Amino acid sequence: MGPGGDGMLKKIENVKVYTEQGNFVPGAVMTEGAFIRRILAGEAGNRKPEADGAAETIDGGGCYCIPGMVDIHLHGCGGKDFCDGTREALETITSWEVSVGVTAIAPAVMALPAERLEKALAAGAAYRKEQQEGKAVPGADLAGINMEGPFISAVKKGAQDARYIVPCDVGLYRRFQDAACGLIRFVGIAPEEGRNTADFIRQVKEEAVVALSHTNADYDTAMAAFAAGAGHVVHLYNAMSSCTHREPGVAGAVADSPSADVELICDGVHVHPAMVRAAFKMLGAGRVCLISDSMRATGLSDGQYTLGGLAVNVRGKRAMLVSDGTLAGSVTSLPDCVRTAVSEMGIPLETAIACATANPAKSLGQWELRGSLAPGKLADLVLWDECMRLQAVMKAGEWIRR
Repeated sequence: MGPGGDGMLKKIENVKVYTEQGNFVPGAVMTEGAFIRRILAGEAGNRKPEADGAAETIDGGGCYCIPGMVDIHLHGCGGKDFCDGTREALETITSWEVSVGVTAIAPAVMALPAERLEKALAAGAAYRKEQQEGKAVPGADLAGINMEGPFISAVKKGAQDARYIVPCDVGLYRRFQDAACGLIRFVGIAPEEGRNTADFIRQVKEEAVVALSHTNADYDTAMAAFAAGAGHVVHLYNAMSSCTHREPGVAGAVADSPSADVELICDGVHVHPAMVRAAFKMLGAGRVCLISDSMRATGLSDGQYTLGGLAVNVRGKRAMLVSDGTLAGSVTSLPDCVRTAVSEMGIPLETAIACATANPAKSLGQWELRGSLAPGKLADLVLWDECMRLQAVMKAGEWIRR
């Protein structure tokens, strides 16, 4: 978190404030510098307490006022990918994300040569340091890194390059974590690969959340991983063992493991609406983190792009490998996934917002700082009109879009 804000008091009034209880109340949000000072509900939101001094007042026009969204799994957007490993790529990604209402991100790395991964991780760590020192362009906070690969299964590799898949290894993980200066928050593994996965989980679970990622594990193997301390599932249903009535696979195992949460892509392509609703029924809304899994083509036109070094064709909302037609990452932003979940999948707005704000912030271990509108938290907020159209974005007390 950089310095943020200008130190002034700001009052965003005439809004429907999204509360930590998961509902909307009419009122106002008061910010001071980079942080939220207070939430004013009901008639108090229309008054100007003397203690608040001379605050700049902004009429929210009756909009929904929601926390800035937190995307814990994306690859890129605007023509850039986190694994490009350049400052330019990070500037593009963080700037584009905040422009659509995503104020914190944990970009994902894939199965790539170790040296290339180290370069990307080091670039991310350096950029995060610049953000904390206020030297980076205003954009989404690089709040963590999601190591989706390379410790995955070749059987369920999806759009990842099989040449660079390796068994999970504590030494290699620590090499990556050193390059990232401790910024890796999630490390994915396929627990059925190799004989040391339980030991790996036990050794690293205090340093990063161990996730089941691109895995063909059966129910028993997945349950053993959760028992050892794994606590997260990368894009539920996608690139994993199937869930059937006699072989429940990873999905069945996470349903029986209440301490674990899941990522879910609601772009209307990766998961059928009925299975999205099933996930909410099986797990409860508190364990679902909506993600975008967006690739570099997000925000751009149809055409051919790359993901993890592999050629991808993009047509509309579909991104597919040129080589074999495998569904690749998405080209949908997290806010658009929220809109799709609400308008096309029957998920209540209040629930979808929690799954794109509070839940991922908690999964990141950053609930004290972000993920809700509450005094003392970062003044990261978004105004949506009643049709869920973006009207304004505030990041750390400063208007990014208004």
